[in-house]
This record gives sequence, structure tokens and C-alpha cells, in this order.
Amino acid sequence: MKHPIQRRDDSRRTSLATSISTILTGGALLLVGAMASSSAFAQEQATNLDRITVTGSNIPRTNTETPSPVQVVTRQEIDRTGKTTVAEYLQTLTADGSGSIPKTFGNGFAGGGAGISLRGLGAGSTLVLLNGRRMATYGLADDGQKVFTDLSTIPLDAVERIEVLKDGASAIYGSDAIAGVVNIILRSDFNGAILRASYGLSGDSDGDAKKATLTAGTGDLATDGWNAFFSLDVGKTDAIKISDRKDRKWIGTGDIRRYGYGNNAQFLGGAALSGGTRGGVGPTGSVFDDRNVTPDDPAFLVALPGCAGLTTIPGQNDVTAQQQGCLWDPNQLYRDLTPEEKYVNVFGRASFAFGEGGEIYTEIGYSKKETTFSNTPSGVSGGWGYPGGPVNANSGDGATVLGPTHPDNPIPGQASRLRYSAWDVGPRVTNNTNEFNRFLVGVKGNWGEWSYDTAYLHSGTDLVNKRTGFLRYSAVQCALGNPACPGGVWRIGDNAGQNSQALYDYISPDISARAKSSLDMFDFTVSRSLADLKGGPLGLALGTEWRKTSNSLTPQTYTDQGDIIGLGYSAYDGTQNVYAGYVELSAPVLEQLELSGAVRYDKYESGEGKATPKVGIKWTPADWIAVRGSYAEGFRAPNPAENGDGGLAAFSNAADPVRCPGGNPAPGATDDDCGALPVAIITRPNQDLKPEESKSYSVGLVLQPTSSTSMTVDAWQIKRTNEIAQGSTAEAIAAGNVLRDNNLLNGVPGTGSILAVNTQYINAASTRVRGIDTDIRQTFDIGPGQLEMDLQWSHVLKFERTDADVTVDYAGTHGNCDVTNCIGTPKDRINFGTTWKQGPWSVSGVANYISKMENTDFRGPDGSYQFAYADGTDVTKISSFTTFDLSGRWNITEAFELNASVQNLFDRIAPLDPTTYGGVNYNPLHFSGAIGRYFTVGAKYTFE
Repeated sequence: MKHPIQRRDDSRRTSLATSISTILTGGALLLVGAMASSSAFAQEQATNLDRITVTGSNIPRTNTETPSPVQVVTRQEIDRTGKTTVAEYLQTLTADGSGSIPKTFGNGFAGGGAGISLRGLGAGSTLVLLNGRRMATYGLADDGQKVFTDLSTIPLDAVERIEVLKDGASAIYGSDAIAGVVNIILRSDFNGAILRASYGLSGDSDGDAKKATLTAGTGDLATDGWNAFFSLDVGKTDAIKISDRKDRKWIGTGDIRRYGYGNNAQFLGGAALSGGTRGGVGPTGSVFDDRNVTPDDPAFLVALPGCAGLTTIPGQNDVTAQQQGCLWDPNQLYRDLTPEEKYVNVFGRASFAFGEGGEIYTEIGYSKKETTFSNTPSGVSGGWGYPGGPVNANSGDGATVLGPTHPDNPIPGQASRLRYSAWDVGPRVTNNTNEFNRFLVGVKGNWGEWSYDTAYLHSGTDLVNKRTGFLRYSAVQCALGNPACPGGVWRIGDNAGQNSQALYDYISPDISARAKSSLDMFDFTVSRSLADLKGGPLGLALGTEWRKTSNSLTPQTYTDQGDIIGLGYSAYDGTQNVYAGYVELSAPVLEQLELSGAVRYDKYESGEGKATPKVGIKWTPADWIAVRGSYAEGFRAPNPAENGDGGLAAFSNAADPVRCPGGNPAPGATDDDCGALPVAIITRPNQDLKPEESKSYSVGLVLQPTSSTSMTVDAWQIKRTNEIAQGSTAEAIAAGNVLRDNNLLNGVPGTGSILAVNTQYINAASTRVRGIDTDIRQTFDIGPGQLEMDLQWSHVLKFERTDADVTVDYAGTHGNCDVTNCIGTPKDRINFGTTWKQGPWSVSGVANYISKMENTDFRGPDGSYQFAYADGTDVTKISSFTTFDLSGRWNITEAFELNASVQNLFDRIAPLDPTTYGGVNYNPLHFSGAIGRYFTVGAKYTFE
């Protein structure tokens, strides 16, 4: 393997280069907090003309510095962070952004999976490759829409390096490569055996992570004519509950009133809001008193007794419950901070030599992962959707009520609308078991002047999603409203102890869904040198590809009838056949000038076809400096979740311009009605969707004035048009495509609280993302040791979205909340790493910085703050966050190594974020600040 620095001959360096070397060598230490770079230039000089293939090209070359920016991540860079999975590491890259899918979001649509979102354009626009070829996508689409590759199926110990291509690559790899490509390159051969084991534990003595890996191989391709090896990776990680962090300020509680927030905080349960005309769900239950209702005197909540015995929040009793609701903290009682995981990953490869440079190879991969996530109990009311439309269990004819004769109804003779959290049923628990398989067989070699590589690939996933603790709507209506209900009468609150197990089995049956995905692919690529140009050989590559993908998801039991309270409907089924042909040229026309170009045509069985070109240029006026640039077009065809059979009903946060126009409560409303509040989003597929299209640009400067100093700066822009997305939530609300509650403001029709919003997938928007990536690397020889320093910095200049001729910029704000987890768009992410090596020892430290975000939905005077304190003052920002990770290694002998790491060494607490719904009061980008300090110790033994 070539280490990525192309070292130059010092004797050829000009005096200008020497001056720049002096500036950079001294200045790197002073300016290191303000710069970062791509690691593709931090490479050692190849000592021969061995040709290698770099991600983003099918043409072998003698160096890794292409016209496109490629970040090469070595095993050392991964190991020094203490991360134990591929997904955990990749989500620390500065180029990752909103739309990435953390494994900790266990209650999301794609719970149990983990995906990366380059440039914040979504996991569905980032192509993930394994050894340069695709994998089957995860069985569950994120947000019910975005099909992505699950990173957690890849055994980390088999990884040799990771190459991240940071511009569009549809001309090389086809659809899904709009934002870039992550190519995870595993070992190609191995001889011997390595046994690793590690144990991790948080500073709070929980979240135990046990992991063991065995990699073993035999045979030598050069001498024996064959090689075979496998890597087995097994592990188990215990869950961490919110209650395990109850002393970690706002991380361990949903009750953030002590920090200046009001009763409308999204994770505080039981509150009666808007003067008691609407409210959350509490442990005692509350009903609306509908007697003598007038426009000026609407129905108000009446709490049931027993609050003091059922809540964990001090000071709550029946008197305060009538005033503000029975406040409680269900997240602290029931919700996991991180899920429990059990997994086994296997990768095997065998290769057999034949003829002059020929090789037959095969790869086999298998992964099985089980994830269990516990969430808060279900409420008995709310708004959700299914293919037949929205369901309103809050008000109207479909309201969940206590019957007139129900023994817990405090208003005799009246069918009373009910708000209640089914704590007696228990938490909602989601269990995902996902099996992944991959089989590849191929042959490569030389035929005359041509080199060829062809292979057949089959990959698939089979996921079973099981859920307990959810409530069946029709059974709940019966058990609460019908005294002759066959399942029995459900006693609630203080009287829940009188219920039988048979009643709970009736109202809360086990439910499940099954998701499958498959990929079959055949590809054939040939390459050769056509002629010798002044700068080197003119390279040509030709190729063809066929692939068939399928994705299907059966809906959760009863959700196709809208009969599971609060659970969004998601289902899809579809198959795509794609035929493609491509050609690529690499032309070093001069020693200082390289041109490259590629074009690919993809034809879909549905009739859609698209040609996507890419061109690049690299100019090297001197051996220590290069200027590079690229232009690429891309596209992404609609996936089965977007234009197939099925639909989606999900939840998000949205502001209500009727009850809170311009950020101020309307007459009759209160501050509780302002800010981004939870609503159901019902989205229909659209068979008339067109493919997304993109144009990407990059221009960069590469400097290496000395053999130990390198720096790259790349400016980039991606514009995506015909975006496939849910119709704008704000526009749907403004157009009246909503389901509202009946808590009207002063009796005015159409002013009730929003329960659900109706949309469909549309090609309605375009996005333009623009930024700068900087990478600096410096090595110092100090005495008997060596100090290595590197810094990566991604700065977002613009993140503009245009919808219906209205353009907003999300850069530096908490928007776009239509994207996964509502994590926002910080302008800056910086990673600064140092490693000291001396003999058998090495010590590494990595600082990770994420800049602050304005707590607005977008930039500019029309942007609105997303949340307010109890006194009405806006929450104006989410603070920046910095953590430091420390690791060390000691090679006791040539065969035996000990290692240890501490993540979040200084135990920094994640800033309080009241808006995101991916974590309780913290932003998923700041996850390490929720967990706290985390220790890992490990050992490695290499057998001869």
C-alpha cells in the first residue's frame, strides 16, 4: 500500500518553495486552529512506477493526486480516535452533515442503521462502496424515504483504508453519487493471524462494549499462487438509559424548567398548555370539560387524581395538576440514550493467480445485528396518518374518550375526551434484527495491451422489526368507551393496578414489519494506455454495468388501517433495472498539465435515461504546487419509497402561523402556541417524479513545499435541482392542507392546534451548497521521536434551498428541520489531530470542533427563532461544542500490543438544544457530550 504523500526531490525545490516552507512550518502551529485539509496529499513518494486505482477513476495511475479532491483515511487515523466501528468514525468527518443517520436514533424510521451524509445533502445522495463496488441498501428507508447503505455491516479490522471522494461521481459510479463517494477498502490479502479484543466503559460505569476480532489467512499470491483469509468481528454493547445521566444537567431529564424553559418543553410530559385548552399526556390522565362551552369559554382540561404518587417530579400534587397538568418526566423513566446492540460481522476473500498477471477472486460477507431501543409509553390520543388519510384521536368523532359510565371519568354522564400516557402498559420497545449478505466473484488480468476486471455481485438484507408497548386504537376506544367491551374495561392512572394481563394483551398486541433489499450487479471494465504524451501515458477506460435493485417494506401490523396510535405508516415495494455504459480518459498532455474526462449513460427499465459527464484539470507549475479543478453532473432516480407503492406518515416539528403569526401569539393563544411544535406529516408517493439532477464544481490548491509539510484548499459547490422531497410543511400549512384540533381561538374556525399536515413527494425545490475544505499536515522529527500533526476544516459558505421561487439559506442555523433529526447546519467543523511516536510507544490526541448555530429556521430577517424561554425571550443560539479524544499504544513485543483510549477526555456536556428531536435536549452532532467520558482498553496479538 502506498502511503498517501508524494514526496518531492528536495534538490529541485525553488527558493520560493523554501520560503513558503519556512512560513508553513512555523505558521502551521500558530494557525492550526483556523485551517484544515484533505489528506490525499499527505502521501509518501512511490519508489517505483506501480500503478494504482484511486476512488473516482477507473484508470490506474502512478500517483494518488487526481484533479478531484480525495481524502484518504489510514488505519492509524481511525485507531487514534478510539472509535470501534466504521460508522462511528465516518460520522466524525468534517464533510459529514445533516441527514447522517446515527445508530443512537433508535426510534427513527431507520432505527438500527447508520449512514453518512456528505455535504449535508442526505444519506441517499452519498454513495458508499466496498472495495469499489456497491452494497445492498439498508432495509429501512430513513424518514420512510431515503434509501442508504448501512455502515455497521463492515468489520473494522478488515479495513485497510477509506477513500472519500468529495465531488460528484455519477459519471464513474452512476446514480446516488451526487454528494460524493465513500469507498471502504478492505484487505486484498493476508497471511498469518491477528487476534484483537477490547472492552469499553463510560465514566458513569455503563454502556459496556465488548468486542473481539479474529483475522486469519494463509497462502501467498506471488509464490503460492493463491491467498485466502477471513475476518470475524463479534461484539455487544449495553444500552444506556436517560436516567443513567440524571445528574448530567439537561441530558438526563426532560424537565428543563430550571434552565429557564417553560412547561411546553417537548420532552416534559403532562403539561396543560394554552390555558388548559390543550395538553400533553400525563400518568394520571386528564379529560376535557366540554360542558357549557362557548367561543369565549372553550373546553379545558381536568386532571384525574393521584399525581403525587405517579410522578417523579417533586412538588406535584392534585392541586398543581389542576393548575398546570400532572407534570412528569417519561424520558427519564423509560427512554434509552443509546440502544443495546449485538452483532457479528464476517468478511472473507480468496484469490487465485493464473497466467501472466491474471487473478480470480471471490469475496463473501455476512452480518447479523440486533438492536433494541426503549422509548416512552404511548399516549391514547393524537394525530397520525395512513393511506386512507389522517386520523384524529384528539377531537371530533374519532376522539379517544372515557365513556359516560367509566369509573375513572370525573364528569359523570359525559363521554370525556382523554389525554393519558399508558405508563401501566410500559415503554414502547423496538427490536430490529438485520441480516446482511454479500457475494462477489470476479476475474481480472491482462489481455495484450488491455487490462480487464469483471465481476458478478449479489448482496441483500433481510430485516425484521418487532415492536411492543404500542396501542391499538380500536381496542383502546373499546376498553375506555364501552362498558361491555370484550377485552374488558381499562382502568387508568391511580387505578391501573386493577387491570389484568389479558386486557393489556388486548389493547397492546405485539406488532411487526419486514423489510428486504437486494442488489444483483454485473460489471466489466477494460483500460489501457493509448499513447505516450509529454506528461505520461494517455489512459483510456471503457466499461458497462447492469444492476437490479429491489426494496420492499411491509407496513407495521395494523398501521395500514391507521389502527396503531401515534405510529407512522411506512411501506414501499419496487424494483429497478439499470443498464449503463461509460468511457473515461486521462491525458497528461504536459509534464505540468493533466486533463481528465468521463461520460456515463444510465438507462432505467422505466424508460428514463441520463448521460452524466465529468471533466477535470490539474496544473503543476512547480513540483511543490498544483492547481486542480473539476466539473461534474449527476442524477438520482426516484427510489421505490418515493415513486413505488406505499406511503409515509411521520412526525416532525413545525410552527403554526395561525396561532402564532410572526412569532407572536394570536388573540386567545399563548406563548405555548409559538415555536416549532410536534405535528404528524402524511406523505404520499408520486409516480410522476423526475430524477434529481446536480452540477458540482471544485477548484483547489495543493502545496507541498517540503517532504514533511502539505496543505490543500478546495472550494466546492453542488447545486441539486428537481429535488425529491416532501412538499414543504410550511407551504402545506399556509395552504390549509392540515388537520386541526377543535381548541379554537375565540371560536374562530380553522384556528385549532395542528395535528397533521398532508403532503406528497414532489420535484419542487433546488439546493445549492457551497464551501471550502482545508487540510494541513506537518511532521516534525524531534530527537528520537516523531510528531505528526494534521487538521481538517470544512466551512459551509451557503446552504441555500429554493422552493416556489423563495430562497432561504440554512448555513449556520438550526434548519432544515425537514431533514433527519433536525440537527441543523453548523458553518464550521474542525478536526485537529496530533500523534507522537517513539520506539514502541505512540500517543495521539484529536480535538473535534463544531461551531455554534443560530436557533432560527433559516438566515435573514424573515427567519424565525425555533423556541423561547418561559419568559418569552427567544432561544437565540445553540452553542459551539469541542471535545478531545486521547489514545495510546504500546508494542510490548513485536507480536503483542496494548492500547487504550479516552473519548471526551474533559467530560464536556453537550449544549442544551430544545429543538432537535433526535436526542433528548441535545443535538445528535454533540452525542459524545451526552454520553460523557468513555474509556476503552484493548489488546492485539499477532501470530507468526
